[in-house]
Amino acid sequence: MIKTFHLRTHAHSEMIEITDQIQQWLNEEQVTDGIVIVSSMHTTAGITVNENADPDVKTDFLRRLDEVYPWDHHKDLHMEGNTAAHLKTSTVGHAQTLIVSQGRLVLGTWQGVYFCEFDGPRSRKYVVKVIQ
Repeated sequence: MIKTFHLRTHAHSEMIEITDQIQQWLNEEQVTDGIVIVSSMHTTAGITVNENADPDVKTDFLRRLDEVYPWDHHKDLHMEGNTAAHLKTSTVGHAQTLIVSQGRLVLGTWQGVYFCEFDGPRSRKYVVKVIQ
């Protein structure tokens, strides 16, 4: 069972929580137990699991990635000029594997699943695959 989700990002870099969208689809499909793989379909946007209680975590996360991978680096050769976005995506990862138990995503108290945009704003998509 697989589903493609579409979303629109609104900033150059942002983290959009997608936990509820995934859980809603699992509910609709009546998935009770298994593994879920969430995968970004882009080389400049990734998927991560991180804290969803304090919005400053997202701000700090994106700021620190900018410090490690500055957008304008005089030695970057990539024609599109978005080398930093590619590096950020490789660091965060394009996918996450999650557990489903008794119909619910198994996440910690403060954890959420995030779509990480590093080269927006754009129309994006991610795929969720269930293995029961």
